[in-house]
Amino acid sequence: MRRRFATLLVTAALSLPLALLPAASASAAPADKPQVLSSWTQTSASSYNAWKAASNNKGAWSSYGFDWSTDYCSTSPDNPFGFPFQTACARHDFGYRNYKAAGTFSANKARIDSALYADLKRVCAAYSGATLTSCNATAWTYYHAVDIFGVAPAKAGVTRLPQSA
Repeated sequence: MRRRFATLLVTAALSLPLALLPAASASAAPADKPQVLSSWTQTSASSYNAWKAASNNKGAWSSYGFDWSTDYCSTSPDNPFGFPFQTACARHDFGYRNYKAAGTFSANKARIDSALYADLKRVCAAYSGATLTSCNATAWTYYHAVDIFGVAPAKAGVTRLPQSA
C-alpha cells in the first residue's frame, strides 16, 4: 500500500510542472503575425498580390488565426456597373476584421481604407475612356463611404445603427 501511494505521489509530482506550463505553442499565433498582417494591408500592388496568394491558400496560414470572413462590399454592390470590386472589398474586410481582433483598428483604418481605394483604382486601370472615368468615380465613392462611415465590423448577430445627433 505504501509503495502504491509513493508511486502515485511521484507521478503527481512529475505531472504538476506539465500542468503549469502554458498551452502548446501550436495554438499560439506566430510572433510575426502583426508584420504579416501589415504586409498584406498596404496600398501597393505587391501587397495586394501577396494577400491574394495567401487568400487562395488559407490552409498554409491557419496557424496565424487570421479572420478571412467577408461580406464583400457590405450593402453596396460587389460589382457596381459591372466593375469587379468584390475581391478588393474582401481584402478591405480582411484588414478591418484582423486589426479589430488585434486591438489596433483605429491606428490602421486610414491605411486599410487607402488600400481599398488603390485596389479599386487598379481594377479601373483595365478600362479606358468614359468607362475608366465612370469606374474611377465609382471607386472614389466606395472609398469615401468607408472613409466616412467605415467602422470595425460588428460581432455576429449585432446590428449597428447610426447614432442620432
